[in-house]
Formats: sequence, structure tokens, C-alpha cells
Amino acid sequence: MVGRRAYPSDLTDEQWALVEPFLRAWKKRRPSVSGHQGRYELREIVNALVYQNRTGCQWAYLPHDLPPKSAVYYYFALWRDDGTDQAIHDLLRCQVRERSGRAEDPSAVVLDTQSVRAANQVPAATTGLDAAKKVSGRKRGLAVDTLGLIIAVVVMAASVTDTVIGVRLLDKVVEYTPTVTKAWVDAGFKDDVEIHGAMLGISVEQVRRTDGRAGFVPVRKRWVVEQTHGTLMLHRRLTRDYESRPESTVAHTWWAATVNLIRRLTGTNTSSWRPAPADA
Repeated sequence: MVGRRAYPSDLTDEQWALVEPFLRAWKKRRPSVSGHQGRYELREIVNALVYQNRTGCQWAYLPHDLPPKSAVYYYFALWRDDGTDQAIHDLLRCQVRERSGRAEDPSAVVLDTQSVRAANQVPAATTGLDAAKKVSGRKRGLAVDTLGLIIAVVVMAASVTDTVIGVRLLDKVVEYTPTVTKAWVDAGFKDDVEIHGAMLGISVEQVRRTDGRAGFVPVRKRWVVEQTHGTLMLHRRLTRDYESRPESTVAHTWWAATVNLIRRLTGTNTSSWRPAPADA
């Protein structure tokens, strides 16, 4: 960051120290990073990714004192396609769990989906209408542990049922955290999810609301995934789906979750884009 003022989203030295070893090891395995992309410090590349996630700006609107779109997107796409973004997240998630006195990998998860409107340039072939919520766009499915830490992400058209997304989530949970034996879901996930879970060695339980109140009501076991959806919304790139490929939306989700983990591990906060409440 030499020669420029820091943005509120920039990683501090303490925060960068958590990420740097993973990316340095990655770069050693890829000494052939070509062209002008190799001139930029990886810390500045990550700062640019975090800045975009936090502010929601277009690639071409990245500030001039950060690396250009061509370099930032180059690394974003590489890390998306080779799984580096998820690997960094998962390693930090293990640290958070250990600091909380838990095992590195969880034994239980909570599944939920959230429909997000898509921008007008997003291909129609990858979007759809969530008829129940009247949202046209994509649906983001999460599997989180009991601390609210993300285990798996699936992004599909909003017209896809929760049941289909739930099956995909369980497959990813087993692939990356085979220690999971229990999953809680809401009533939107039908019997096929429970059957598929049983085939994978995961007991799936529906947790239903027991009251008739209108509007959002936190439900035991399920509230933690709702909270995770809410913290992701603080990253404005995720409040609407702008990506041509669903895989890019998944990658932005990993980066947003990674920043949340870094904050937990360092005990720091990033200033919100929402204005502070006026003093009474």
C-alpha cells in the first residue's frame, strides 16, 4: 500500500499475515504468472477484491490507485477456477473453530437458500423466477455449521427448488467435510433431501415454525444460517447478482466469508456502508 491512502476495506498487517502464507505458497506453485499481472503485489490484488466485494463497484470502476481490472480479474478467475479462494476460507474457518474450542470440522450443518435479484446483463439461461418470493434472479444456497461458518455454497437459477439445491449442498458437504452426520433444514426442503442425506450418512431433520406470527421469526437451529445470509449482505457485491457465471457468484461469497473470518480472528471490524444512527 506504499504511495496511497488506505481504504476502510484494506487488510491490516495483522489481517494480511493470516492470508499471506497461503497465497505465497500458491504463487510458488505457479511461477509462470505472465504479463503485467505478475508485477502487482498479491496483497494489493486481495485489497482490490475485498474493496469490490464491500462496495459493489464494477470491475472497470476499481480506483486508479488499486491494480487495474485486467490484473485483479486475472487472479480472481484463477483462484475461482483452481479452488484457492475456498481453500483459504476453509483453512481460516478451521482456525476460528479451534479458537472457539471446537473440532476443525463440524458434525452438523444447517441448510438454507436466499433468492437475489439479477442485474439485467446476467444471462437469462442461468436465472429464473422464484415464484414464492417473487424474485427474478438467482438462488444462493448455504450450508453452515452451528457457529454460522460456511461449509458449502451453491448458486443456481432462482426457479430451481430448494430441494434440488439441498441435494447439491449435501454432496458438497460430504466432499469437503465428511465428518458431518446431521443437517437441519426448513419446510422448503422436501423428502428427497432427507432421502439423499440418508444415502450419504447424514440425518436430515426439518425444523418447522411452531407459531402463527407473520414475518420473520428466528427459529431454533435455523436462525444461525439466517444470520450468515445477513452478514453476507454487508458486502454489496452480493446484494444483487451481477455475474455472468454462477461460479463467480460463489467466488464472491467465499471472499466475503473469508473477510468475516479474518475479522473474527483479529477482533477487528470494517466500517459499515450503512450510516451510523444519529444520537438520540
